[in-house]
Amino acid sequence: MRRLLLIPALVAIVLWAAPCLGQSPSQLGPLCTTETTPADQMIAACSKIIALKVFSGEKLATIYFWRAVGWNKKGNYPQVIADATEAIRLKPSVAIYNLRGSAYYDKGEYDIAIADFDDALRIGPPSGIIFHNRGNAWRAKGDFTRAIADYDAAIKADPKSAFSYQNRGISKQALGELDGALTDTNEAIRIDPSLPQPLINRAVIWRAKGDIDRAISDATEAIRLAKAKAPANIMTPPGSVLISAYTQRGLAHEARGDAEHAKQDYAAALEGRASDAGSKSNQATAMVRLALLKEADAAPRKAAAAPPAAEASPSPKPATSAPAAATATPPAARAQAAATGRRVALVIGNGSYAHVTALPNPTNDARAIAKNLRDIGFAVTEGINLDRNDMQTTIHEFLREAAQSQIAVVYYAGHGVQIDGRNYLVPVDIEFKAGGRITDAMVDMDTILAGLDDQIRTNIVILDACRNNPMGPQVATAGPSRGIEAGSGLAAPASLGAGSTLGAGTLIAFATAPGKVALDGEGANSPFSAALSRHIGTPGLEVQQMLTRVRAEVVAATRGKQVPWSNSSLLGEVYLAEK
Repeated sequence: MRRLLLIPALVAIVLWAAPCLGQSPSQLGPLCTTETTPADQMIAACSKIIALKVFSGEKLATIYFWRAVGWNKKGNYPQVIADATEAIRLKPSVAIYNLRGSAYYDKGEYDIAIADFDDALRIGPPSGIIFHNRGNAWRAKGDFTRAIADYDAAIKADPKSAFSYQNRGISKQALGELDGALTDTNEAIRIDPSLPQPLINRAVIWRAKGDIDRAISDATEAIRLAKAKAPANIMTPPGSVLISAYTQRGLAHEARGDAEHAKQDYAAALEGRASDAGSKSNQATAMVRLALLKEADAAPRKAAAAPPAAEASPSPKPATSAPAAATATPPAARAQAAATGRRVALVIGNGSYAHVTALPNPTNDARAIAKNLRDIGFAVTEGINLDRNDMQTTIHEFLREAAQSQIAVVYYAGHGVQIDGRNYLVPVDIEFKAGGRITDAMVDMDTILAGLDDQIRTNIVILDACRNNPMGPQVATAGPSRGIEAGSGLAAPASLGAGSTLGAGTLIAFATAPGKVALDGEGANSPFSAALSRHIGTPGLEVQQMLTRVRAEVVAATRGKQVPWSNSSLLGEVYLAEK
């Protein structure tokens, strides 16, 4: 349960009968304004009442409110916002501001959601439900101190609010306070043992502590409860609880080394209908993890069918510096890896492009960063000048290793593009052909992020790539830059808190600002990677402070032509090189 619904006195208004052809408001009213009415019937009844044009002001606001509730049941948040806005125009109320703010929350527009919750608290009286929902928005923005303060206020107003205890526990977990998180989650379960959501959150805590058996047990009970009854509140998106429960149990099974049960859970998560940001994020994770496990099953058969080494493709193959023991660790020990601090990295450098502008430095950059990371204790999976098949294989191998890690770093140097708001990494065998689907020849960055999405891992993603769109007519004319075509750049992530990596945090660093070109440089390394290489191994240097130093050096070296940029949902200080 992420948010709560407030039903004020205004929605209990009796709808008087009025002359009309067909059904009257008195006949349609109960269908429109009864909480348990199915969504489609509720929307249809409310729409008919609105069409009769017999109500105005507060009464009409009530009808728009209930139609918005119907849209909310269907997960149609733009329609929720449209109807709630009309209700606010007619007669503002705490309930309507709460409903619209919750819809903005589910769309990932947290600042607007907070503004609506502020308005609800302003017109008052103060409500624990509004404090709870505003706390959710602060939590999604990564401001866990403010989130906890709002949950404190919600609990003070309603000491039996299981969901406020649950979400305060989530916020404490995000700050690394696992014992405090467990205490709050246990209290939520004590208050209402029929709720599946606190059990899902406790499963995450157990997995973070390395207790996989308890994680699986809690997720299993959450699935049973979710199937036994409908969500306790109509603000819960349909299917979101089961999607989350199956995904978390799948991650626990995978941590244990039980691939078969993990695959079953991921497949079950994908059967649900995701509507809110959290369930969509869970399904994205389930999809990627399921594909990785299926690929691992097929790997031995592929290996058996491979041609002799002398006939193999000359494309350079990925190399890994991970010690042999890392790949031979028994499942029971691997289940503890995240709790004991294992750190892994993926480093790819693509420069030898056959059909677009070649880049001289990415291979040098990748080798330098890979060495830096090895020197500070990372198990590094390294790939140089990879075609699409090799890129996918290398990335998937890394994602399987990352499932048992505490910190995962991804570094990519080479061409990168944005298409329709999504970022893609470009293999060396890319070739643009008229009529072809260009994205099929590249690697979707969102796939990597979904594979890393987990509430117990910190992810650092560093892209020393262009910020250009290859779809124009002048392909490969950018010269010695990290770009295929001068133009619009890589898409900045709109939000890192919309349901993804809420427990550990993610930082994405770009070599240059949106809409600009990342230079390849005149020396052996790009300006960005040269600066990064100088600072990434500095003991005791916090990662965001490190990027600030890198930014200053790059700006100075390029005379202001290139300004590195980052987006972060990190929840505290992160050190790549220990103090």
